[in-house]
Amino acid sequence: MLLPIGLIITITVVDIQTPESVHLGPLLVVAPAITVAIGGIWLTGLIGVLAVMAQVVIAVFHGGLTTPNHISQIIGLTVLSVLAVIVCLVRDRRRAELAQVRTVSEAAQRALLRPLPRRLGTLHLSCTYLAAAREACIGGDLYAVARTGDRTRVLIGDVRGKGLNAVGEAAALMGAFQEAAHQHATLPALASALDRSASRYSAQSLGTDDEAAEHFITALLLEIPDHDSVARLTHCGHPPPLLISRGKVTSVPSSPAPPLGLCGLTRDLRTTHTFPFEAGDTLLLYTDGLVEARDSSGAFYPLEERLALWQKCHPDTLIDCVQRDLLAHTGGALGDDAAILAIRRTAMAHTGPLGSELVGSDGRPMADLKHRYH
Repeated sequence: MLLPIGLIITITVVDIQTPESVHLGPLLVVAPAITVAIGGIWLTGLIGVLAVMAQVVIAVFHGGLTTPNHISQIIGLTVLSVLAVIVCLVRDRRRAELAQVRTVSEAAQRALLRPLPRRLGTLHLSCTYLAAAREACIGGDLYAVARTGDRTRVLIGDVRGKGLNAVGEAAALMGAFQEAAHQHATLPALASALDRSASRYSAQSLGTDDEAAEHFITALLLEIPDHDSVARLTHCGHPPPLLISRGKVTSVPSSPAPPLGLCGLTRDLRTTHTFPFEAGDTLLLYTDGLVEARDSSGAFYPLEERLALWQKCHPDTLIDCVQRDLLAHTGGALGDDAAILAIRRTAMAHTGPLGSELVGSDGRPMADLKHRYH
């Protein structure tokens, strides 16, 4: 507030002290113009009124209010001040609309990408979602988990395209996964079911076969049993996960198959790859928005190199480090959405009638629930 008021006082005093042939009054328009950037409607209107009053004072000391020059200056300053108030009004309305859109977007994200449980069976999970558009919180990237018996199944994927169509496809796939994860014994069978679901959604929402054929979803299906120190992976055109084990960061090898949503023509190509996943190991699943992020020189984000620095970190800390480092690498501007999910096996569940670990429906050991209720 001091800046525009100081300008008004300074211009008025200097103009009164100068000869009548020098007219500094038109410079008073700078005050309401500056206020538009730093204040609201009422402050801009107040500064506009003060500027007009200052112009009147200058006219009184320099020839009177009836001179054509002073009348035109007062009218012009009044019109410009009113325009400044109108600009503030339009800007504030758009800010309110944008805030409402962000609120709805955040609610939609919470409904679609529900927060994952921190503990699920023998696993500790941590995740984050970074939207490329600053005005939005959701996009076409997705992740979901499902607990089926003594195993945990995980889905991470990336819908081709952006906008509402991508969000709709992501929501449909996550809903299909939550249902189909309990109905199919193997990951290839689960992938085939998701493929059929994605194909049906594309055909219904896009209409023509040509448009539907151009839409697909890269996905990764993971299955982690409680009683075996392995994990199983079915690869559907998605970036492979990274395994942090025994001080090393390695990419999990697999046999990639085409993405989901290609009209069910690729189900026979899908296989399951089994790899060691022991207590203390961490898996990092991600979408291509992470590894394809570029810095100012065009260099990709070196994910494996950075993970080697944080291999001993807790999953929550690991996700936080990756997120901060990624934003620093890109200067805070992402070119694509990025979903990141870290999974650590905290312990092995014991097997056998005497040492078996009972797991509740929420994935927590029954011993923990018994202690809680006692």
